[in-house]
Amino acid sequence: MQPQVSFKEAFLYWLKLGFISFGGPTGQIAIMHKDMVEKRKWIDEDHFLQALNFCMLLPGPEAQQLAIYIGWLLHGTRGGIVAGVFFVLPSIFILWGLSWLYAAYGNVPTVEAFFYGLKPAVAAIVAEAVIRIGKRSLKNEVLISLAALSFIGIYFLRVPFPAIIIMAGLIGYVGGIFLPNKFAVTRNNGHSHLSEYAISDSSSKGDHANWKHSLKVIALCLPLWFVPLIFLGLWRGWTSVFVDIGILFSKAAMVTFGGAYAVLAYIGQQAVSHYGWIQPEQMIDGLGLAETTPGPLIMVTQFVGYLAAFTHSEGLRPAVAGAIGGLLTTWVTFVPCFMWILVGAPYIEKVRKNVHLGAALAAITAAVVGVVLNLSVIFTYHVLLPEGKGFDWYSLTAIVTAFVGMARFRWGMVPVIIGSAIAGFIWKMVIP
Repeated sequence: MQPQVSFKEAFLYWLKLGFISFGGPTGQIAIMHKDMVEKRKWIDEDHFLQALNFCMLLPGPEAQQLAIYIGWLLHGTRGGIVAGVFFVLPSIFILWGLSWLYAAYGNVPTVEAFFYGLKPAVAAIVAEAVIRIGKRSLKNEVLISLAALSFIGIYFLRVPFPAIIIMAGLIGYVGGIFLPNKFAVTRNNGHSHLSEYAISDSSSKGDHANWKHSLKVIALCLPLWFVPLIFLGLWRGWTSVFVDIGILFSKAAMVTFGGAYAVLAYIGQQAVSHYGWIQPEQMIDGLGLAETTPGPLIMVTQFVGYLAAFTHSEGLRPAVAGAIGGLLTTWVTFVPCFMWILVGAPYIEKVRKNVHLGAALAAITAAVVGVVLNLSVIFTYHVLLPEGKGFDWYSLTAIVTAFVGMARFRWGMVPVIIGSAIAGFIWKMVIP
């Protein structure tokens, strides 16, 4: 018998997730996979990874979009909205406060010390998730080879992510015709039957895939996206910094594919070189704050928007201008995410049952494992070798401890995150 997930249960989970979603996209995807596939059995492995495939092809933060997708599968439009909002809401207020502290008083060593210990925990969570996902999704030597080639292509050869996904999809589609057994989408996880999961093919929302539904979503989301920008233009003038902020981050929401890392490169170039809002070192500081606070890594955009308006307050109190700039940035960055998912997800659900497209999705899933491994390696590298500081032996010890604790002794993620933060604070601030 399939378990039912009440709206209240899902609401409380999305609220909690917003406070524990550390580590950028890789950490957040790992947390959701462990919770929703392994522990709560809300969604099966194949469905989770296929949803992730779609989200990774979209502009913007894939982890938040994945939360919207799963929330929508559970409870329709209201479920998707709640999941997406609460995924970012805690980080909005946390980063708002930290941005004010930074703008008003400069860097805060005690805050940095507290968050220093989180990075090794996230690196361990991601590494454990990559191994777990790989074991379950790479079911034969062909899919293992695709994952390996994906990792080599993106890590060593710098092949663009979209090119890897397109090639994997083509290989899977052709392979599904000539080698169907190697690319078959297995409708169980090798351990559990699908009847144990709350979301299944029988509850698919593919029937929402029609142009009327799509037009309704677009007609609602487009005004929501641009109304604050239009209001600020009428209030402060069309040449104000707020209009520039709204236009820049709206463009980023539409053109930056490949997740948060692609967005950061674009925003850094625009905010530092083109507009001159912030200094390069401030961009690095903002990235550090975003990496060590809950929520998507793309929340660094709120920090940039805050500083831009704070330093160009144009007659307003700097703190008020900064708050408006930061909140406007977050609004135009995340509202499009709801539109992409609520329009596109029904079509993904509709094609999941197509055998040949299913084979393509299986190949893309294998490629995504390689991409996530790449992100894990990059993140771990920066934790162990922070720029200009040499090898960090404390972080290595903390990573190994957290990894062994979770993999061997089944430590929970929340205790690991809290314990690591406290240990890092003690190491930085207490131990001489």
